[in-house]
Amino acid sequence: MWSPGTWMWRAAVCCMLLETFLHTARGLNMCMGGSATSCEECLLIHRSCAWCAQEEFGRGRTLTRCDFSQNLQKRGCDARFIEYPTSSVSVLHNMPLSSKGSGWTQNDVVQIQPQKLSLSLRPGDQTWFELQVRQVEDYPVDLYYLMDLSLSMKDDLETIRNLGTKLALEMGKLTSNFRLGFGSFVDKNMSPFSYTAPKYQENPCNGYKLFPNCVPTFGFRHILSLTDKVDRFNQEVQKQMVSRNRDAPEGGFDAILQAAVCKEEIGWRKEAYHLLVFATDDVPHLALDGRLGGLVQPHDGECHLNDKNEYSASTQMDYPSLALLGEKLAENNIFLIFAVTKRLYVIYKNFTALIPGTTVEILDTDSKNVIQLIIAAYNVNIRSKVELSVWDHPEDIASSFTATCQDGKPLPGLRKCADLKIGDTVSFNVSVEARSCPPRGTEQSFTIKPVGFKDSLQVSVDYQGCDCGCSRTANTNSSICSNIGTYNCGTCHCEPGYLGARCECQEGESGSSYLTACREAEGKQVCSGRGECSCNQCLCYESEFGKIYGSYCECDDFSCARHKGILCSGRNSGGKTH
Repeated sequence: MWSPGTWMWRAAVCCMLLETFLHTARGLNMCMGGSATSCEECLLIHRSCAWCAQEEFGRGRTLTRCDFSQNLQKRGCDARFIEYPTSSVSVLHNMPLSSKGSGWTQNDVVQIQPQKLSLSLRPGDQTWFELQVRQVEDYPVDLYYLMDLSLSMKDDLETIRNLGTKLALEMGKLTSNFRLGFGSFVDKNMSPFSYTAPKYQENPCNGYKLFPNCVPTFGFRHILSLTDKVDRFNQEVQKQMVSRNRDAPEGGFDAILQAAVCKEEIGWRKEAYHLLVFATDDVPHLALDGRLGGLVQPHDGECHLNDKNEYSASTQMDYPSLALLGEKLAENNIFLIFAVTKRLYVIYKNFTALIPGTTVEILDTDSKNVIQLIIAAYNVNIRSKVELSVWDHPEDIASSFTATCQDGKPLPGLRKCADLKIGDTVSFNVSVEARSCPPRGTEQSFTIKPVGFKDSLQVSVDYQGCDCGCSRTANTNSSICSNIGTYNCGTCHCEPGYLGARCECQEGESGSSYLTACREAEGKQVCSGRGECSCNQCLCYESEFGKIYGSYCECDDFSCARHKGILCSGRNSGGKTH
């Protein structure tokens, strides 16, 4: 975590002090030179601004209460009355990282640290925190094999009839807790995607000489829930027969979404890596393709399996969009492996850029390399990298990431580490800044999680400086304000028609006539822009670079004429100041 001992924390403090010093040295006191009439307005000018809520400070004047904190103390403001909030980080839940996955309950295995933070953010003020991620050893794995059973995949079906036993043997070298499931898809059983004439309803291969018999067309069929009994996988695969659709693209994206969101039916375990292997030899239908068949209802992203474990909304809704697919895969912590033939590699590679946690591997035309493909994807593209994603990020908060991977070098702007070994720990520094104040009563939070992990960091946010602490004790009709104003944070806010630092004066009939006596001439600024008009008199602001004075605050130690370094009236050299 960020503490006074970390270099990022020290750098932040140094930058803030240097910034304040430069503004002061150049005479650019944006706090005093602003137009803040309340504590809240003052704090929003700049992260370096502070407000003095002490009653007797500055003789009741308003703008002089807004200044750098050290200046306010020099000018006599008790530190107890200075409103100067800063951003901070509080760690609420910080269980240590685990080293091993299997043999523990789901709540015992920890792959991200900390797990819960609370941020107090002052708008314009950055703060930082650090999180660590570790791919633990021997973590459970759920693998759901989703296969295209259109006619062109007949050879592939023959190849994978004993896939379960072989795959369990190889995955057993990587995890002691492995489960396997199976599902298949073809396409929407409607025109123009499939053959719909009566003679094709029971056998869409009717009249097809090369392969005259196949099962009716279906969208997605869930066949075997995730199980550690791999013999059942082999048995179910051996029962399968191919089907036939009409056009080249398949309905695979319908199937992927159902496999992702039907969690109970598929049997995804919360405490396991979720691998979804998608095997096909053709391109998928995308969102809006459904309009060719009159399907104008967008996909709702929900599970629609009937009592036969078939996708019941196949002919009711359009195909899902890439955005919806990516959202649901991430939401359910699923790594998607596209296992496609070589001619489709580039197409599916482009999909991986749009769907986080997705990889693509080249599948032999008869799927004979499917086991090597899965093992390679698991080792190289899943277990060897960590990539962070951010969920529900508030619009008024800006964040940036710096990754520190195995070589120990900070990589600004990156939220990903690759080429890792199982058991490696990587860290990420996260910089957070609130850019504005949200509406009062708004509760903000966001989540940081590694893609495909169940583990996450929950971050809650509250805001400092949007409401000053001293405003909680505001007193209406205060005796300090002549019983006709609200006393708030050291100043009086008068009722309409009353003026003065203590609401002691009543405004004349003309709404602005009381300002006339505070202008040096018509068209000039009230009190030369360096003071405020109170009961027809100018109360000049204070300055750390010299006194401001004069009936209209028109003079200071630098602008008045001097002779031999001595202030004079300017009427004759060497004269005394009048």
